[in-house]
Amino acid sequence: MDRSANIARPVPIPAARDVLELLKPVTWFPPMWAFFCGVMSSGAPLNDRWLFLLGGVLLAGPMVCGTSQAVNDWYDRHVDAINQPERPIPSGRIAGRWGLYVALIGSALSLVLGAVLGFWVFIATIVGLLCAWGYSAPPFRFKMSGWVGPGVVALSYEGLSWFTGASVMSGGLPDSRVLLVILLYSIGAHGIMTLNDFKAVEGDTAMGVRSLPVTLGVANAARLACAVMALPQVVVIALLLNWGLAISAIAVTLLLAMQLVFMRRLLTDPNKYAPWYNATGVSSYVFGMLAAALGLGGWV
Repeated sequence: MDRSANIARPVPIPAARDVLELLKPVTWFPPMWAFFCGVMSSGAPLNDRWLFLLGGVLLAGPMVCGTSQAVNDWYDRHVDAINQPERPIPSGRIAGRWGLYVALIGSALSLVLGAVLGFWVFIATIVGLLCAWGYSAPPFRFKMSGWVGPGVVALSYEGLSWFTGASVMSGGLPDSRVLLVILLYSIGAHGIMTLNDFKAVEGDTAMGVRSLPVTLGVANAARLACAVMALPQVVVIALLLNWGLAISAIAVTLLLAMQLVFMRRLLTDPNKYAPWYNATGVSSYVFGMLAAALGLGGWV
């Protein structure tokens, strides 16, 4: 009798290129941009804490964001086996439970780096990782809700990354004005995340994901997303003017005006123009973040 069949074959360690693909580098840019906005909003000289700056970039992008992608792919591996069988986990390039191990290792390393960068950065890292696991993992699965899911992603990608950048450079809790602007731009980013759901309406309907385009309809979800993006920026403009940061206020106003023009086209056919708006209106939104940050930091 051949007993070799009863011996489980060892699962190979995944190749570095497959782990990198699992971490989806293309998704790292938004949190790294928000982190840079946080750095600028702190007003701290860049050369004074450049090691902390580099550590923060690593934390916001490859570490926390990359870990969140690994968590998402692990818990969606059965869905990806149908929709994206070429992904590292369903394709077998990352076999066994290595997808989960990568997520756990990434979480642990993120916590270590966050602790090294400071108390408030460590707290932000904990919250970010809780959001990452809660978004994808049962029993929470925040992604199943069109209200909670986009909010969690917006908080992680924009708010916590900005907070991390400001805290890394200031060495403590950011200024109250910075915290208020962070909150407003995080709320606005909920609309951006809602737009990302337009491409998956059919799949979300089939899988029971209650995204806003599914529950409200595409047209109503698009109107809501536009309002959610625009109104916090109006408040930001008013605050910047009240704080005497006129140049930043003017810049944000002009960028918001551009978004409103783009929104008119978006609303004519949200399914068709959502990708186009992500390349135009969202770009104007994130440049507005930078304009506000430069004013808060005293750069303009």
